[in-house]
Parts: sequence; C-alpha cells; structure tokens
Amino acid sequence: MKLVKRISFFMALSTVMLGTGAYGALKAEDFFYPNRYQMNNGISHASNYNANGAWLKETQPMRMAEGTEEEESPGQVIEASVTAEPVVTADTLYLVESVNLTKGTATQSQETIPVKYIGLNREELLEELSFYCDNPPLTELEKGFETAELTAFSKDRVAVCKYYRAKTPKQFYLKVADHFIIVCEEDGQTLYMNTDILLERLPESLQREIMAGKPVASEEELYLFLESYSS
Repeated sequence: MKLVKRISFFMALSTVMLGTGAYGALKAEDFFYPNRYQMNNGISHASNYNANGAWLKETQPMRMAEGTEEEESPGQVIEASVTAEPVVTADTLYLVESVNLTKGTATQSQETIPVKYIGLNREELLEELSFYCDNPPLTELEKGFETAELTAFSKDRVAVCKYYRAKTPKQFYLKVADHFIIVCEEDGQTLYMNTDILLERLPESLQREIMAGKPVASEEELYLFLESYSS
C-alpha cells in the first residue's frame, strides 16, 4: 500500500514538473519572438498599419533601374513620319512659256495638263519632257521648236518653257505700210520686219515695184537692199 502511494506521488510530481516546464518554455518563446503566432495565422500585413491602427497605402512597385529600357509590347506599332512625294494631278495648274529665239520675245499661257503627265513625279516628268524634245510633234516642228525645259514643279503648279527659232524664209516681199518699207515673209502676208526706209526716197521705178510687192530671192539680197537704202 505504501508502495502504491509512493508511485502515485512521483507520477503527480512528474506531471506537475512537466507542465511547469512546458509553460515556462512557451513564455520564454513568446518573450523572445513576439507576434510569431499572429503572423502565422495570416495577419501578415501588420506592417501596413501605423501606430494609431490606420491603414497605410500599399507600397508602390519598384521602379526599373536607371538606364533599363522598357520592352515593347509585341503588338505595338511605331509609325514613321513619311512625306508623300508630290505628283501631277488633274487639278495641277499647267503653265507654258513660249520663247521666240529669233525675235527675242516670250509669251505665257495656261493650258490643260496633258493626260500622260497625270500621276508623274518630278523625275518621271523630266523623262517625259526629254522624250518630247527628242520626238516633237509635226505641229511643233513647223513652228521651229528646238527644246523644252521644266522650270517649276509642285502638286499645285507645273511650268514648262518651250524654245522656238523661226526658220528663215526662202523668199521675201518688199511692201509699203504708212510710207515706210516693210518686209513680209514668203506668204506675202506675215510681217518679217519693219524698216526706217521711206518710199519717197527710193527711185521711182523701185517705188512702183515695191508698191506692187517686190520679191527678194534670198536673205543676202534682202540685207543688201537694207544696207543700200537705210538712212
């Protein structure tokens, strides 16, 4: 009976000592590691509260280090600035200047833009003009066409200068206009030049010939006459 009481006493004492040790260990752990179990229970954002318990804004994402370029989005398209090259259109103003190299005169006119010029840029138009100069139409050759050049080009305005040198007539006619001798071309109607020679200063026989329309066979004969009777 005494043995049983002793065994019971030692078991109770061991239990009390074990419990006391476990309680002391928990207290010591709580002292050295405060809020450990609160963090583990999911309250992991305690640092987002200030001392008064107010919620603080979440920390902004970390910015990229200086000098690091952002990667372009796969679908991102960067458009480059492109200046459209001007071309001739149906609304382009077409100006033609005609220069008479023989008389030293020039006239300018506005004409309808040729259909074959529409849609051409500057280089293409220059090529077309070069072909035109090498193969001028018969009507241009009859007027003494020599060459042409592009003097202005834009989508709003194109200017072309054409040069002509009238062919020297094979025959001339001396006639009278306002008492002065004039020289007409071989058709007898187109004025070739005016002179300062008065009809009254010529011999009477020559006056009658000129009044009837005196033919002059060549340019050399014409200038010989002018040198002889000019004042």
